[in-house]
Amino acid sequence: MTILLIWLLCIVVPGVLAWFVAYRWPQAAPTAPKISTEKVESTAQEHQPTITFVRSRLNPESATGLALSAAFVVFIVGALFVGLVLIMIHTNSGFARLDRSASLFAEHHATNFSTKVLKIYTQIGGALVIVPLAVIVAVVETIRQRSAAVVVFLTLVVGGQFLVADVLKSIVGRARPHFDQLTGFSGTSFPSGHAVATAACFAGFALVIGRRRSLKVRSLLAGLAVGLATGTGWVRVALGVHWLTDVLAGLALGWAWFALCSIAFGGYQLRFGAPVKAAEESVSL
Repeated sequence: MTILLIWLLCIVVPGVLAWFVAYRWPQAAPTAPKISTEKVESTAQEHQPTITFVRSRLNPESATGLALSAAFVVFIVGALFVGLVLIMIHTNSGFARLDRSASLFAEHHATNFSTKVLKIYTQIGGALVIVPLAVIVAVVETIRQRSAAVVVFLTLVVGGQFLVADVLKSIVGRARPHFDQLTGFSGTSFPSGHAVATAACFAGFALVIGRRRSLKVRSLLAGLAVGLATGTGWVRVALGVHWLTDVLAGLALGWAWFALCSIAFGGYQLRFGAPVKAAEESVSL
């Protein structure tokens, strides 16, 4: 029961924190940026190079470039964390020091019942669940919102995260844990593909489903998306198929990929290049 208790805590605690942040400070969410005109004007005047850069991008030909530039910066932040985790692994420092102990703890406390439950739950991070779920969300929300952008956005989020995770796996080539592996797996270990998938895809689903809904619904969806992802991370460790650092890197990479896609599409507006249009309307340079 210890394994299942930790699993529930990994879902509930991060989920509640995400819900609280999304509900208490909705303006802080990168998927729905809001800023006053006065703030934009004062900040721009204090940074003349920024004015020049933005002015050069506020035209139809380069709007896409600015959107991708902003998204790329956010993605780089997540990539830097993944790189930091890799350094920890190679130097056996930081979170990497917990890899062996976390795997041994999970192995010693596993029971037949906990393994059966976690083997069922872990399926939500696999392609056999993620892809059909993405299709369902895309169809339902395209009909509800009457916007083809939903399909394009989810295709980029879901398809892109598989590509990013697989490429990084092939580059790093880290071996799986050598303890009891309680479920099937394929490929190398770093990062956890299930963690990447649940972090990126469930955040994408939450964003799409939450469009044109109340703040209460959007914050609940955000909490659910985060909780499901972090819960999946622990499950992969508990089943002995990933190291703890594989999971941490996977979550960071998944959320970074989601951030890149959502910012490029203007967050909840889901219009590619929308951040540029918003800036153009907020302040005249």
